[in-house]
Amino acid sequence: MLDVIIAGAGPAGSVAATLLARAGARVLIVDRETFPRDKLCGDTLNPGVVKLLQSIDLWGGPLASAPPLAGMVLSGPTERVEGRYGDGLAGRAITRRALDAWLLDQAIAAGARFEAGEIVRGPLVDSSHGVTVVRGLVLARRGQHSQTTRVPAAMTLAADGRRSVLARALGLSRHPKRPRRWAFGVYATGIDGLTDVGEMHIRPAAYLGIAPLGGGLANVCAVTGPGPAGPRPEDVVRRAIARDPEIAARFARATFVSPVSVLGPLAVETSAPGVDGMLLAGDAAGFVDPMTGDGLHLAIRGSMLAVREIHGVLDAGVFDGAVARLADARRKSLGGKVRFNRFVRALIEESWAIRLAERAAAVAPGIIRHAVRYAGDAA
Repeated sequence: MLDVIIAGAGPAGSVAATLLARAGARVLIVDRETFPRDKLCGDTLNPGVVKLLQSIDLWGGPLASAPPLAGMVLSGPTERVEGRYGDGLAGRAITRRALDAWLLDQAIAAGARFEAGEIVRGPLVDSSHGVTVVRGLVLARRGQHSQTTRVPAAMTLAADGRRSVLARALGLSRHPKRPRRWAFGVYATGIDGLTDVGEMHIRPAAYLGIAPLGGGLANVCAVTGPGPAGPRPEDVVRRAIARDPEIAARFARATFVSPVSVLGPLAVETSAPGVDGMLLAGDAAGFVDPMTGDGLHLAIRGSMLAVREIHGVLDAGVFDGAVARLADARRKSLGGKVRFNRFVRALIEESWAIRLAERAAAVAPGIIRHAVRYAGDAA
């Protein structure tokens, strides 16, 4: 029997698989997609996740050659502040297509097995003793939806994203009523003024992120509230650009070179990081607003915390306390950043809050620069 089955081959799932396989666990990763595949994301790694990946010997390939990001530019309707990480620290700009495929390759090289085209139907649940225990996964092959396979495992890791089938099936996740935001992402060339920093342009109830990916290519992501302006996704992005004359001028010669992807509603909250026999990781354990750029760091660090508890369960042969210990570890390790993220995402809900933040930026720009360093785990 498998030691661990992992639903989801994104960064959280692949990093967990690598660490578990290196320790000798029998690991199977399943995903409905074939890799490499495209994924809507800001395409940036902050300095914190760079250091984290280096610390577990997951560095090289496209990561090592990815363009460095020295900081972030934050702008409001009237103010603009550039914050650099300093101390020789830098993030990286890399598409999720390249990042995810490389991390999955590292997991396979470490000894994990990967099965593409597997749709997670739900957890394999054992309630025979009056307590819900997950004993593996129920899967269906893509294109063969009526035929299911039960795959048992000693432990299950749900890393199947913000719309986690597993977390929802066990009543662990929900979309909060506020904020309700959607992301519209596209790749573009020909944008004037790209430098070695990412950009976040904050406006009431919306923001526009721009990440330079090298070679004149940039990731452009507009995040807006319910009922975004425009009949088509492309219209939403173009109107987000057009609403600011300075940004619109920089896009005068720009060309969209990919379809516009849509994701939403964004925020996901969870009541617990798992149940006996199954732990949550990555976005399945709670999806934060992408504004602060630390989503991948939170996802991967949370995955590593889950791996520690999985090791404990496999060694002891009992589930007792694993979920509670993971919840406590997540609070201690990630709680401050999650609270910061929620504060920032609440900020743009109110026009008065943005005006107040702009006054602070005008009087004391050091506050904003410190926030950039904190968000990038460089403070």
